Amino acid sequence: MSPQKRVKNSQTPKRTSRHSNSYQSNLLAWKLKENLSNSKSISKHGQNSTVEDSEHADADELARDALQIAMRYFDKGPFNTPWNKDKTLEKHLKTVENVAWKNGLAPEGIDILLNVALSGKFGSAVNSQILRCMIPATLISEDSVVKAVSWLCAGKCCGSTKILFYRWLVAMFDFIDRKEKINLLYGFFFASLQDDALGMQPYLHALLSLYKFFVPTLISISLPIKKKIYFKNSENLWKTALVAVRQRNQGLSPEPLKLMLGPANVRPGKRKWNSHSLIPVLSSSSHSKEYGKEGMSLSDYLCSNTPFPVEQLKSFLQLLQNIHCLELPSQMGAVLNNSLLLHYINCVRDESVLLRLYHWLNQTLQEECIWYKVNNYECGKEFTSFLDTIIKAECFLQEGFYSCEAFLYKSLPLWDGFCCRTQFLQLVSWIPFTSFSEVKPFIFDCLAQLFFTSTIYFKCSVLENLKELLQNWLLWLSMDIHMKNVMDNSLETTLSGSMKSVFELIHYVGWLSTNALRLESNSTFLLHFVLDFYEKVCDIYINYNLPLVVLFPPGIFYLALLSVDSSILNQLCYIMHRYRNNLTAAKKNELVLKIKSEFIFSSKTYQEYNHYLTAMVGCLWTSKPFQKGSYFDPEVFKKIGVAKYKTSLNLVHHPALLSYAISFLLKEWTEERTVNLSSIRGKKWNGYLDYLFSEGLQGLKHFIQSSICHSSVP
Repeated sequence: MSPQKRVKNSQTPKRTSRHSNSYQSNLLAWKLKENLSNSKSISKHGQNSTVEDSEHADADELARDALQIAMRYFDKGPFNTPWNKDKTLEKHLKTVENVAWKNGLAPEGIDILLNVALSGKFGSAVNSQILRCMIPATLISEDSVVKAVSWLCAGKCCGSTKILFYRWLVAMFDFIDRKEKINLLYGFFFASLQDDALGMQPYLHALLSLYKFFVPTLISISLPIKKKIYFKNSENLWKTALVAVRQRNQGLSPEPLKLMLGPANVRPGKRKWNSHSLIPVLSSSSHSKEYGKEGMSLSDYLCSNTPFPVEQLKSFLQLLQNIHCLELPSQMGAVLNNSLLLHYINCVRDESVLLRLYHWLNQTLQEECIWYKVNNYECGKEFTSFLDTIIKAECFLQEGFYSCEAFLYKSLPLWDGFCCRTQFLQLVSWIPFTSFSEVKPFIFDCLAQLFFTSTIYFKCSVLENLKELLQNWLLWLSMDIHMKNVMDNSLETTLSGSMKSVFELIHYVGWLSTNALRLESNSTFLLHFVLDFYEKVCDIYINYNLPLVVLFPPGIFYLALLSVDSSILNQLCYIMHRYRNNLTAAKKNELVLKIKSEFIFSSKTYQEYNHYLTAMVGCLWTSKPFQKGSYFDPEVFKKIGVAKYKTSLNLVHHPALLSYAISFLLKEWTEERTVNLSSIRGKKWNGYLDYLFSEGLQGLKHFIQSSICHSSVP
């Protein structure tokens, strides 16, 4: 599902450039002076001029001049100046603070100070002081706010400065002259909720509540009910100054509709835990009684501006007819139980839809996760049902939710490996494709600790889900990368980085498997799951059209080759057959592969495969195993008492096939009183091969037909 990737990579608007030429600076200084003069003359209108007024006028004139100098300094001042070491900075900052708290600042002055505070020109202490004294004398330009948000995207200021800016924006929301452009930034503010440092702050929630107050149809969300999402009146840094400035400048600034939000919309009480209340009931933010009545034609729907309520959505045809005017539910979590709305999410190109869903999932998982409740498993069944619903939605969309990935980051270190095991490991298998090295410390290192200290059944479950994770990543990559132009210069870098991430995942599973087999005494049961994983790995090039071939470690290969279980040997033969096909196809397309990425297929990969192939042919066909260049040390056979290992391994004498050889002789030559395995040669050898193939050893059949010349029959 491509929209999810877009949400992750394109949440932020572009930064707006600042004014810089001298004409604009002079004009700005003139506007500052003119606005302050008008502000003071209006405040004194109707009063008699006195000597005291004249003195005040002189003082105000000096203050205006000082403010112009201060604004010019901040607009073109030095970068990263320490506050406590620069007397000039301290002087100008004090000037701005005095004027702001006494008379307020003109829109042009606020524009300059916003740029300064959020652009990282000065340290965080100076930025904080500037934001605290930004009191408007009249109005705040909408363009100034938009530019300020673009600075947030540049990442020049620290988290505390961002939080203070949001507090200021909420408090000053009613003083902004227009709201059209700010409304378009709704998706960005929702994206900010994904940041741990910002997402839990009440000021962002209060800002979204203000949006909801002005445009209820734009933001139909349910904000957290277990937390105080608004700040107290006493905590407002600017309230006193706003009141004082408004009294001095009567008639200029509009009466704010509501400076502070109260907790009137917060629903008290604790949510009862059950599957019905955890996932919201499907309901729109507003209901139209007329729209959707029986008898309305499609043209009526198209001509109507009224949104179509989701409660009336009953069929896929209805979804197609009303997709242009569908009103999404008031709580996005409701889509998890509705396949029609999941279809909508899968097709729509509205990033805010996914952002709303991610926000709801973030809040719900963090608040309701039982691992955060000191391992209180009393409500485990309900939480398991909730996770099952999320996983079902991910399977439907064929892509994981980033909110679930964040949930794994936080909860995995606290997980005991027992509670909700199936659901938790399935969430791991749906981690969205990303850089393996980035998620390894947070997910896979923690998972490895549980893996090595748990039972063999847990190990098998982990390997099964890591195989599903690999498959999901490969499917996503095969669709994403090959939609782009192969000759694009940027594709090589993208493809190389993606293949590196997949390679690191496979290498990680190989490391897990090798050590797990040692811990579990080379368990055949565990080895089956290991080979299942590599059965997916061996076909990456052909099945997914991705330039990657990764062989299994020697510890896994030789253990499978010498296994006494025929199904293990048969599976190994099939995997080696598929490796051969993939490497052969890669060799034919070597020129194209060099254009894509040169590091994927090296001579070392082919050499490693040839070593494995030689060992298999020697063990199964020529009775000459482990020749020079093999990874296997012949001394191992001597230590276990198999001195004649060179004549003890082939299709007849191999421990995994010995019972087949005996059964073949007893079945075909019942008149013979003794079983002589050495008699299986010549024509008997060919009959024995047919017998093995008839017993279901198809992997062995594919390997022999593709990798062994039949003229060398023993």
